[in-house]
Amino acid sequence: MSAVTDFIVSVNDVYWYGVIALLVGAGLYFSVTTLIVQIRMFPEMLKTIVEKPSDIEEDKKGISAFRAFTISAASRVGTGNVAGVAIAITVGGPGAVFWMWLLAIIGGATAFIESTLAQLYKVKGRDSYVGGPAYYIRDGLGWKPVAVLFAVIITVTYGFVFNAVQANSIAQSVRNQFSLEGFAPGLIIGLVLALVVGVVIFGGIRRLSAVTEIIVPVMAVAYIIVALVVVALNISEVPGMISLIVGHALGFREVAGAAVGAAIMQGMRRGLFSNEAGMGSVPNAAATASVSHPVKQGLVQALGVYFDTIVVCSATAFIILLANPEFGGDREGITLTQNSLAASVGDWGVPFLTVVIFFLAFSSILGNSYYGEANITFLRGNPASLLTFRLLVILAVLGGSLGSVDLIWNLADLFMGVMATINLIAIIPLGGLAVALLQHYLQQKAKGHNPVFHRDDLPRARNVTCWDGSDPMTLQHVANQARDVEPKA
Repeated sequence: MSAVTDFIVSVNDVYWYGVIALLVGAGLYFSVTTLIVQIRMFPEMLKTIVEKPSDIEEDKKGISAFRAFTISAASRVGTGNVAGVAIAITVGGPGAVFWMWLLAIIGGATAFIESTLAQLYKVKGRDSYVGGPAYYIRDGLGWKPVAVLFAVIITVTYGFVFNAVQANSIAQSVRNQFSLEGFAPGLIIGLVLALVVGVVIFGGIRRLSAVTEIIVPVMAVAYIIVALVVVALNISEVPGMISLIVGHALGFREVAGAAVGAAIMQGMRRGLFSNEAGMGSVPNAAATASVSHPVKQGLVQALGVYFDTIVVCSATAFIILLANPEFGGDREGITLTQNSLAASVGDWGVPFLTVVIFFLAFSSILGNSYYGEANITFLRGNPASLLTFRLLVILAVLGGSLGSVDLIWNLADLFMGVMATINLIAIIPLGGLAVALLQHYLQQKAKGHNPVFHRDDLPRARNVTCWDGSDPMTLQHVANQARDVEPKA
């Protein structure tokens, strides 16, 4: 098994330089073309996320902007924020945190573009809208084979590989909490987790979103509050910690076992795994929302990048670095975060984080599973395929609980790199449509309206199947009522 792991590591070490260049290049390009939409329209993001959904059919409410946000946050806010950040710091040193932050700021523009495109090219499903990169690659670019390839890769990546990562972190945290060793504890943990996951995912998108709408905010807020307590207890050390993060990132300060190159690589990898900007996963959640204009989900999902990386990932980094600022050496995951928290707040920190990790990773499994389902629908669209996929998800959860940490994380790195490559190559030529939609949105705002969109407003966007005026939210008076606005005279 070690030979397989070593081979995957060697591939990642070369391939990821290209992925990082593409991520940064695309982020900078979209930041320029949108005039830094991810910063200048931050207040609008906060307004948009609380809007009410419209009916997609008579007596059938659509998915709200907030619910779509929690589906994406369920996938984003998980072990990448806790175990992933710990790995980034131990392998890349404190400087990795800086590069996470930078990728989040740049990646906000990319997240805006891909989620706006997902809304533009969404289609009506049985319970809600569905969409994502496979849909805008096929309909927007006409690249059907590439769309099929992406759908297959994201199904495997999120349905199986990433879910194995989340299950592995849950198993590791429980083992650490109760000092469990051997095969049997991992099997028991895996079976219990697989059972609970099965109950939710077999209930469809509405049951899934109802669960994530509760779990994600509660657990994330609890974790952030504890991190703030750690910061308060170590307030005198905070300036030195910030200096260490920036200094190591830029090569001004060295940390044992972690060079600047490792900081950049680990920060970028773990940042992408955590916030998913440009990877092509979040658009699958963005497409579900019933909103009056495609730009609204672009703004909401850009906000999600900040919430994930700047807030939650930083919480983990501060917990670890305030316990031991000179980290850089042996690869560690969730156990490091647990022990660091305990060092600041006492022994109760370990069971607390075990509970947080369980629920965050559990919600991530739900979010990941939906991404796979959306693309199974694209590929096959029949109940038998969906049933098979859900059963395989349950097996992946069980396998992840028993698997090797290094192998699972390195497989995750490889697969998300391939996903990001395909998605970024697709959204660069389609980005002009998202920019045009942003301009249309701002024109509507200038008139005092809650912006609405009709596909006739953007005739150069081909093969758009929704946005024909049949969704009540796309009627101007309905949209104005949803945000309680009065148009200018």
